[in-house]
Amino acid sequence: MASEGNERCRLVAVTLDEGSIGRGNPDQEHERAIAIYDIVEENFFALPNYDGGPYALHIALIEKRLCFEVRTQIGETLVTHHLSLTPFRKVIRDYEFICDSYYKAIRSGSPSQIEAIDMGRRGLHNEAAELLMKRLEGKLVVDFDTARRIFTLIFALHWRG
Repeated sequence: MASEGNERCRLVAVTLDEGSIGRGNPDQEHERAIAIYDIVEENFFALPNYDGGPYALHIALIEKRLCFEVRTQIGETLVTHHLSLTPFRKVIRDYEFICDSYYKAIRSGSPSQIEAIDMGRRGLHNEAAELLMKRLEGKLVVDFDTARRIFTLIFALHWRG
């Protein structure tokens, strides 16, 4: 059973701003839904020096910046943080390339090829999570696994299917 402190330091909802992000094709929507489910299912999320929570996170894209609006569970805005996507461009591009390679290898590659590509994919995912944690430092507190899951969602926002 989770302690009250742990229950307060978590996201209970993640929403996407359809006005700025827009709807994707069915594959994109499916990937986004899975990413959101994974984040909400297991996460550690808090605001520095704030003893509120649990939280809801609303994500938008505003002027090519990722906008994290942290809300109370009932929807009152607590804080909004804007992150430039520029530092993520290379890792998103590399991650997309390696994911494409991984899916191709699943269809026709050997088990050792698939394993090698998957190790590279996981390594890039870890690198992206570390970058996200660094960019959020002092703004939002997330653990490594939550940062990985949020990066999955950021990637799903860019994924072309």
